[in-house]
Amino acid sequence: MIRLGLCCLFREQPIKFRTTTAAALSRMERSAAVRKLADLCLHNAEALLQALTYCHAHDIGAFRVMSQILPLKTHPQQGYRIEDLPDAQEIVARFQACGELVRSRGLRTSFHPDQFVVLNSPRDSVVAASVAEIEYQAEVAEWIGADVINIHAGGAYGDKAAALARLEASLEMLSPRARSRLTLENDDAIYTPAELAPLCQRTATPLVYDVHHHRCCPDGLTEIEATDLAMATWRREPLFHISSPLEGWQGPKPERHHDFIDLRDFPRCWLAHQLTVDVEAKAKELAVFQLKRELAALAPTTTR
Repeated sequence: MIRLGLCCLFREQPIKFRTTTAAALSRMERSAAVRKLADLCLHNAEALLQALTYCHAHDIGAFRVMSQILPLKTHPQQGYRIEDLPDAQEIVARFQACGELVRSRGLRTSFHPDQFVVLNSPRDSVVAASVAEIEYQAEVAEWIGADVINIHAGGAYGDKAAALARLEASLEMLSPRARSRLTLENDDAIYTPAELAPLCQRTATPLVYDVHHHRCCPDGLTEIEATDLAMATWRREPLFHISSPLEGWQGPKPERHHDFIDLRDFPRCWLAHQLTVDVEAKAKELAVFQLKRELAALAPTTTR
């Protein structure tokens, strides 16, 4: 059974998440800035509940939560602790209501921190900021029942072996709630499934297999081999990614995502497994619905 996941936003639905900028907050008195942040957090908790309700009503089995669900949470100047916000208890309660919905409806939620989260950076300040961001998302993940915080391995810095060793050491800096949710994903330019799998196996870190990235950055493994390798790192339902190139595989930048998924890009070997597959496509819910229809026509009992 394939559980298709919607990533963060909607194309047509009037469900909107809100954020702000550090520059805007810096022009406000701190008390007013904190009030604005609290209002944004309350709004986003309600929007998340609407998003999850929509997903359940339309048989979308998973939802990826945007990284800035608590705007600027870890910003060096404008960041904050949740308990320092007005209405802090109400904010937490609203997110916990999302968690109740997730559990009662059998949904799945996840996070995918932004590209500035780099645990293998040679700069201690970057690693510390990355850990702080992961920890913030782990706090919200605990409220809403999310079981995945997925990151890329980071840069190569001229020495992949040393970079992966730094990544492995940085994993020890995470709290249990963050560490238990952390996953690693192969990317489209640097780290392949074959390169990440040994670290994932050694550290009990699940590997999120992105088949589009694998096609952009191959390693000699077939899609079946990479799928099996990734699945072996999971002790719960695996989460994978699917996308299609904007201008086709012969286009100038195949790493760019299309609005929709070309069914030919969906690995047929996945249909035999219980998987969550995040649909990384610009048409958002429309892309999920189209892929769902096409997979149902291909194998009527394999998707939800």
